[in-house]
Amino acid sequence: MFDAFTKVVSQADARGEYLTDGQLDALSAMVADGNKRMDAVNRITGNASTIVASAARSLFAEQPQLIAPGGNAYTSRRMAACLRDMEIILRYVTYAVFTGDASVLEDRCLNGLRETYQALGTPGTSVAVGVGKMKDAAIAIVNDRNGITPGDCSALVSEIAGYFDKAAGSVG
Repeated sequence: MFDAFTKVVSQADARGEYLTDGQLDALSAMVADGNKRMDAVNRITGNASTIVASAARSLFAEQPQLIAPGGNAYTSRRMAACLRDMEIILRYVTYAVFTGDASVLEDRCLNGLRETYQALGTPGTSVAVGVGKMKDAAIAIVNDRNGITPGDCSALVSEIAGYFDKAAGSVG
């Protein structure tokens, strides 16, 4: 797992080149947006249980077969496993947001997750819908302008959405 700085330096080093003005400008912009990034991570982290619970509630309302007898989230043990997995995915999304790099999400969370769900008989499309619901809730929280560092957050919100989309695509 590389942070954005290490990744840029590693790529330049592999090519035997100096960092370009464009790379330095991009890293400078990332530093300048660091407070917004930390605000977003803090907001998502501080509301993680609400995000997961509301996404699960909405998912189960739309797909009640999941919590019906024989469903993948039927019994409290299976429901707890489902909520745990949603929480883990959300946690790794926050790591990606914080570092500005999806590799930690991909390497430590998503690699092999689809295969695991297939082996367990877990419907990946339902997990993907749940991830999408977490995305909607997290973005709504990040877009709340109260108490957040002033400035345009559209690029950061787009980045956050991309991490959730990557997670949904990996399981769905």
